[in-house]
Amino acid sequence: MLHFQVQLVNVDRLFSSRECAMWGADEGSIMVITHKIPVDSPNSSITLPSISEQHTILQQLRHELLLQYRPILQQGAGPIRVMARMVAELERRCRELHITEEVMQDEIVNRTIGDVNLRLITECEGEPGGPGDYRMLAEELGIALPDEDINGYVAPGETYLWLRNQMLECERLLLSEGFDLRIYDILAVGNPVLRGWLAEEMQRWGISVTREQVYLGLGAMDSINKVLCGLSQMYREQGLTDVAVLFPEPGFNIPEWQARSYGYRLLNYQTLPEDHFKITASQLEELLENDPHIRIIYLTVTNNPTTFAYSPAELDAINAVVSRYNAAGREIFILADLAYIGTGKPEEDQARMATFTSPDVLRHCIFVSSLSKTHSLTGERFGWVTVGRADIAAAIAAGWSNSMAALPADWQLRYMAYVRLIRARPWLVEKLRALYKLRRQRFIAQLQHIDKEQHLFEHIFVDDDATVYNWSQLRPGEDAFSLFEKAGIAGVPGSGFGYSDEFVRFSIGVIPVPEIPLTIP
Repeated sequence: MLHFQVQLVNVDRLFSSRECAMWGADEGSIMVITHKIPVDSPNSSITLPSISEQHTILQQLRHELLLQYRPILQQGAGPIRVMARMVAELERRCRELHITEEVMQDEIVNRTIGDVNLRLITECEGEPGGPGDYRMLAEELGIALPDEDINGYVAPGETYLWLRNQMLECERLLLSEGFDLRIYDILAVGNPVLRGWLAEEMQRWGISVTREQVYLGLGAMDSINKVLCGLSQMYREQGLTDVAVLFPEPGFNIPEWQARSYGYRLLNYQTLPEDHFKITASQLEELLENDPHIRIIYLTVTNNPTTFAYSPAELDAINAVVSRYNAAGREIFILADLAYIGTGKPEEDQARMATFTSPDVLRHCIFVSSLSKTHSLTGERFGWVTVGRADIAAAIAAGWSNSMAALPADWQLRYMAYVRLIRARPWLVEKLRALYKLRRQRFIAQLQHIDKEQHLFEHIFVDDDATVYNWSQLRPGEDAFSLFEKAGIAGVPGSGFGYSDEFVRFSIGVIPVPEIPLTIP
């Protein structure tokens, strides 16, 4: 989460909509961009199936694809991508058969990828144009093009164009500071001005760092990859040949693939439902005692896929264990993934971050942050790494310089423009959080309604008011495939996160959720 002070710019004093929005438009006309999915017009001589027949055809197609894709998943392919590909293929084949969008929406609910598509938002709580009109987020975050129709709200596109103007201003600023993005960046860690801004962000959490301890990355995944690369080089220089990384599960599995590619030994630990799928301090103590080669702990502070977050007390206990080992001479780092810090209640996220601020804790921490989920900017790939110790930051810099010659110039300028936008509109993160909460609650109600009729779920978990997911447990004999066939909702099986397939993760980010009264036990 970014909570910058308002300074430098006043984004609401923008160009007029006519000055901005009409670039490229034909003189005397207004072009409105819509999102109607093109479908070839059927031959008028062909009689289309009835609505009920279309439902039957779609259900048969879905069944056939489930039979085709289940073995692919069992062979070890990435479950998230497999499920997403299956849904995409089903949608494509339906359109080829001219099945209506209404029937497809009834039978196919894609909740696989944890994306957030601002262009597909339909929710409007209260008056159109008011604070609860979430359709406006695409304009407010600079995604909507001039005169783009966002489900009935026609965006002026002023923020979209303002961001481009700010990129120009930011490049002038960098040149005045003696930094030219159009040539090689020797360290490849990003421009110092932006790194300084992000260091200020971490300081507002209470994390005392300078810009020399902040490196840019192309989102959280790239940032984690660069950290693991840099640490592996550091360990080689130290002569360490057996370095283990502890991965509590269920968890985001891409870092496991990254760690394996750099020669780390992986230690996967299955957490328990009764602990809300979080590793406890006593469990960590036992693992560290039994394996003296664990040197990195990957810790997702607010978890994907489970939606549960570590409490301050739990984090204090974990940090105390790691601090004791470090004080005794065994260097262990916590690689803290903060991707979903900012999607939870602000006061609770602030309390979580406060557990990392003391010097004896900060020295063993490496933080990975991103704007992807906190600000719905998944395609922009704005990430950064904050290293608690300056000497470790210098030691792992090879993870950047050995993986790219320089970070992309225009990407850095757009990143800077967005930081200025967020400074000027600090209310954006709260509006997004409210949208996420609305959708999570509606989705839980929808699952409860489905379960009342079909008895598919053993447990529908209520989240810690954070993330863009729901994590639920299916009844014995059910899995993500059978759920998709029976209820039309496509989720990601638990094996995609190193856990049992009796669990499934759903994303609420891409498409809206129908409103059904919520029942919380």
